[in-house]
Amino acid sequence: MKSDGAIEIHQPSPAQGCGQCRKSGPLDFDFTFAYQPVVDLQKQAIYAHEALVRGPNGESAFSVLSKVNDGNRYSFDQACRVRAVKGAAELKMQELLSINFLPNAVYRPEACIQSTFEAARAYDFPIERIIFEVAEAEQVHDRPHLVNIFEEYRRYGFSTAIDDFGAGYSGLNLLAEYQPDVLKVDMDLVRNIDQNLPRQSIVKGIVAICRDLGIRVVAEGIETKAERDFLYGLGVHLMQGYLFCKPAFRALGEIDPAAWK
Repeated sequence: MKSDGAIEIHQPSPAQGCGQCRKSGPLDFDFTFAYQPVVDLQKQAIYAHEALVRGPNGESAFSVLSKVNDGNRYSFDQACRVRAVKGAAELKMQELLSINFLPNAVYRPEACIQSTFEAARAYDFPIERIIFEVAEAEQVHDRPHLVNIFEEYRRYGFSTAIDDFGAGYSGLNLLAEYQPDVLKVDMDLVRNIDQNLPRQSIVKGIVAICRDLGIRVVAEGIETKAERDFLYGLGVHLMQGYLFCKPAFRALGEIDPAAWK
């Protein structure tokens, strides 16, 4: 941290490399992105856009992710970063850009982050506006490795997020070891929360923990105004879901004015 309070970015040396990374084979399939807004309900504005992988003609994420294997995982992860940044720049995105990454494809963070720096420079997209979050479908087998990746990315000036909190690996043990900038509450905990006392208690606890730790909370999968209003009453201002906007294929989604009311 600089003396004036600004973040000092420690960019890795271009000379650093990784032998395991170079073993990854080329991709034999194409893909692109849809962008879904994360809204700030308090400000009635878009806070960020999450880059969601899609087939070249808008096919589902599964149609793309099912083609990722141990042989092409690194190449896919690197291509995701570059294409997400390129797409955001071409769409003139002014808000934060959230990119899912595959922790099992990152061998050395200082080497694997090179393509992101290069894309940010090439497309003039500030790295301070990039959030790295863990991909929903990824199974993390080495939590200390994930924590190290997060810590390195933060050191380089990126924000970090834990996605789908409350499902799979994203549990309290991970949160005790690393406190991200953003925590995204899994949509299964959000669904019909206004009518479900156990979910209400669990999410209240998550929000309280994040408040104590200085972590911003995003509620995922908001589909009804009742869900929205209950979570807003808990102090959750950042939300994502079909109530506000569906993922926009190769575009930036616009919020229906009725979603604010």
